[in-house]
Amino acid sequence: MKIERIEVIPVVVPLTETFMGSKYSMSERATLITRVYSDDGAVGECYNGDEPDTHHEIARIIIDELQPLIIGEDPLLVERCWETMLPPTFDILRNRKLVVMAMGAVDSALWDLAGKVAGLPVYKLWGGYRTSLPIVAIGGYYGKTDAQLAAEMEDYLEMGLGGCKLKIGGLSPAEDAHRFKVAQAAAGDGFVFTVDANQGYTVAEAVEFVRLVGPENIRWFEEPVRWYNDVRGMRDVRFMAGVPVAAGQSEFNRQGMGELMSAGAIDVCNYDASWGGGPTEWRRIAGMAQVYGVEMGHHEEAQIAAHMLASVPHGTFVEVFHPTRDPLFWDLIANLPPIANGTYTVPSGPGWGLELDWDYVEHHRDDR
Repeated sequence: MKIERIEVIPVVVPLTETFMGSKYSMSERATLITRVYSDDGAVGECYNGDEPDTHHEIARIIIDELQPLIIGEDPLLVERCWETMLPPTFDILRNRKLVVMAMGAVDSALWDLAGKVAGLPVYKLWGGYRTSLPIVAIGGYYGKTDAQLAAEMEDYLEMGLGGCKLKIGGLSPAEDAHRFKVAQAAAGDGFVFTVDANQGYTVAEAVEFVRLVGPENIRWFEEPVRWYNDVRGMRDVRFMAGVPVAAGQSEFNRQGMGELMSAGAIDVCNYDASWGGGPTEWRRIAGMAQVYGVEMGHHEEAQIAAHMLASVPHGTFVEVFHPTRDPLFWDLIANLPPIANGTYTVPSGPGWGLELDWDYVEHHRDDR
């Protein structure tokens, strides 16, 4: 079996409202569907990322730079293909992260192909640990009244979700603490809350927020502090506030994650395989995390995250958005697995186990 060609389809879906985090906003949802074809007819496919400003360049890198490197390679030798795609990252004058994201898209499609050839879901191909996972929402974006925020939490309960990663960091700690308490009161007992400042606070502000809401109410605090000294800052928040800290989505290689772990900066690693070289690199990092006693999460991307998190004993939550924030997860996947009582059943079909709605793809593709 050899790789014959690669196809990339960019997709963009306009959102019905603008979603605002601490320092950013989103008004559309974008992704790339990558399909790897083998010479015997097997096809691996996956969708990855949310890069509306750069996804055409990422697609170009896949077709013009990565495809020539791996055509003729055995698609089941995924580690070999990963290393074969690495040389374009050696150029010091380019944005390496775009190449790494391109590698992540191809790597994801290769694992789908491998699972289909083996007749196994990817998480079982990797050894497997569980067949279902707790599932939480990413929500609580800015611009909502208290009543609207409370209604959002009620939506998540009706959807069968078991928690929410609440956006903070864009207001004062006191104002964000008020929003947190509104959401908590609406959700009731047993609903898990993590918080995500998206690097919006100083160390002192992050510690103040935790003291206002109580560390016992926060499963973890994601990216609590500004980017320019975040390793030390996250470590300080851990020790000063007594709350677990999560980070990793802003890194795009295992070396950066190793520094966070060895510095004692994090309790939870939420490395993003779509942004960071694919499931192959994520699994390397998961092994390193197990050595350090760090839990594994994943930044969004439930379509692949569920398999990765289910394949290791230290996996945590699958993350999804409200349908208004990510219509792709809810509308692009034609055979969405059941969600109930805060639990997501990992797809059991071969590969990623997902069937895409190709009418939906055609309607929203961004290359015509």
